[in-house]
Amino acid sequence: MSNAPNCKLHYGQSLRLTRASKQYMYDDTSTEYLDCISNAAHVGHCHPHVVSRGQQQMARLVWAQGFLCDALSLYLKELTDMMPEQLSVCYLVNSGSEANDLALRLARSYTRREDVVVLEGAYHGNVGSVAEISPRLFARSRCSRKEYVHVAPLPDTYRGLYREDEPQPGAKYAAHVERLLDTAQARGRSVAAFVSECIITSCGMVVPPSDYFSKVYSLVRSRGGVCIMDEVQTALGRIGTHTWAFESYGVVPDILTLGKTLGNGHPMSAVVTRRDIADCMSDYYSTFGGNPVSCTVGLAVLEVMRNEQLMTAATNVGRHLKDGLTQLTLKHSCIGCVRGRGLCIGVEIVTNRESRKPDAVLAREICLRLKDARIITATLAPDDNVLQLTPPMCFTMSNARTFVTTLERVLNDLASSAPCQSGSNGSVSGRSGPETVEELMAGEPLDAACSSAHGSTQAQADADAVEEQELAAKRRRVYEEVD
Repeated sequence: MSNAPNCKLHYGQSLRLTRASKQYMYDDTSTEYLDCISNAAHVGHCHPHVVSRGQQQMARLVWAQGFLCDALSLYLKELTDMMPEQLSVCYLVNSGSEANDLALRLARSYTRREDVVVLEGAYHGNVGSVAEISPRLFARSRCSRKEYVHVAPLPDTYRGLYREDEPQPGAKYAAHVERLLDTAQARGRSVAAFVSECIITSCGMVVPPSDYFSKVYSLVRSRGGVCIMDEVQTALGRIGTHTWAFESYGVVPDILTLGKTLGNGHPMSAVVTRRDIADCMSDYYSTFGGNPVSCTVGLAVLEVMRNEQLMTAATNVGRHLKDGLTQLTLKHSCIGCVRGRGLCIGVEIVTNRESRKPDAVLAREICLRLKDARIITATLAPDDNVLQLTPPMCFTMSNARTFVTTLERVLNDLASSAPCQSGSNGSVSGRSGPETVEELMAGEPLDAACSSAHGSTQAQADADAVEEQELAAKRRRVYEEVD
């Protein structure tokens, strides 16, 4: 038996896992790896409290669909009590894909419309309805975009149409959504919903401008549409400062979808919405959604979050991790930027910082070398050039230091084996001050920022910059033509 060719294996056949505990995974030789990507193991792999509660419930009652059950009642109350008042109705389902499918069905039932606005490069699940509104999927397949799907520019201030030095980028990105709404209306089509994540994970942890969602939500609602927030990956304190990521933008969605973080690896998800939206849909039935075992596991996850203060930990550890990675950008120009919030961080790998040209080959090589150093990472984004850092929430300060120091060593090794932009032997040159990330993370100043060895000659760097500018201009023309 062989794995389907389009089913991803992070390291091919070279890593076979047999068990996991907290933020560590173990292969078939009992080698320990630091896990930096398993956001589904939200409070830690095989957390003893979650495992124990699930085992106890499994021995008592596994399935009770259509009957009253204490675990279901308690979980629904716990979850909705954590929400803004207007998000009062909760459906429990089995996966993020199913949650987004149900959210789409609710939006269309409420508005009596079909059309949807989504973001360029976004991904919202595998089932048919949400695969059709996931540009990441239909852009790579032979299927054409459906006429009811309207794609807005990704609000990316690093690589997008409007960048970090552009005045009011949030308003400018929101204006594209307004033009899509106008165009759809002129063609006799009205939009049912705007669907987005708060941090667009599939595009490399892109964090939209702070005023983007408030402006877009206002535009969509003024035309009679609803706003769906996909928090399958970012919910339940992962961004550190807030329980739900949408709170950090000062907005409240009409429909909220939750997934991976709820069950700590157990397959469960939820859709939370307003009462008037819920009342517009006909009967809904899920054979396994909200079963007693899932609800008990969900309650145990919430208890661990509170008892171990994991949201506070995500804030502090995430800040420490991001600061250390940002310090590395002063030494290595292959790190284009470090972005994200809490324990949801992306590290963009480029040929050099001036051109911002994505370097998927280097990003993959970095992942392989980190794996050799017993650290599990992955790449994502349309160009597969962004290192993903979404570890279990029990990730510690020590783990953060281990990752940053190991990444520094990997980058130095790569630098020493390639021609250097500013030095002759592949080492970091032209600098004084601290030599290690331990010193950098302790707050020591750098006397000068230097480029890494990976890259090219200045002529090649200039050519890369021109190519990147041409691509940006082409994308801008495409959106102008669509508008």
